[in-house]
Formats: sequence, structure tokens, C-alpha cells
Amino acid sequence: MSYTIEQLSLGQKASFEKTITEADIQLFCGISGDINPVHVSDIAGKESVFGARVAHGILVSSLTSAVLGMQLPGPGTIYLGQDLRFKAPVYIGDTVRAEVTVDEIITHKNIVKLKTQSINQNGVIVIEGVATVMPPKAI
Repeated sequence: MSYTIEQLSLGQKASFEKTITEADIQLFCGISGDINPVHVSDIAGKESVFGARVAHGILVSSLTSAVLGMQLPGPGTIYLGQDLRFKAPVYIGDTVRAEVTVDEIITHKNIVKLKTQSINQNGVIVIEGVATVMPPKAI
């Protein structure tokens, strides 16, 4: 189901949850070309400020895209922009819940701004920001 701008309301929420795996990181390395040792080397990860290998921040932030494109507003949504702040690392095996909340509706421009948060299994916000989207129009 998709929501048009007329069907959205302030405070409306949706989320998507995923456990980050070794395979996710390896596949993302191949897709993105980002093979930074902090993502692929146990030694580099251990010697880093994180103390272990971490997932790519952009890989984790892509979970927000799943919410926007599949749930709220849903299929047909056009992603216009994203402000991100990376607040904490995500390690292999962490479960992250991407949450979006409708924060501003600009009806005459068909634009919606949504608060975005990615939260790990311990309740720690690992990424936060604001997404700007165009919801689908009514057919």
C-alpha cells in the first residue's frame, strides 16, 4: 500500500528491522567498491576506534530507504534527499530497526519530510536524520 500526501498525517510512523550479517557487508563491498579495511579486516577493525569490524554507515542507512519505498509513503515514493548523522557503530550481528516519522507535510509541493532513526538492539540510536520525499500521487 502507498500513501498519497492527502493520506499522510503528522506523527505517522513505520519501521523495518534487519540483522546485519557478514554476507551483507561482503555484498555491499562488491556493490559499492568500498573495501575499507575497517569493514573487511578483523585486524584493522580491532585496531580501529571501534575495536572490531563495522558495517558501512551507508549500508545501514539504506534500511531507511526500505521503509520509505515500501511502507511510508510506500511504492512510488521519490527519494529527494537525506540528512544523516552517524552516531554509533554497527557491528556484524547487530539488529537495526530503521524508523521513519512524518514530521512535515508541504501539500502544495507534494513534499514530505520525515524524521529518520536507526536504532540497534540495545536501544542506541546509531543514525539519525531527516528524509525528504515526494509521495506517490493518487491515480
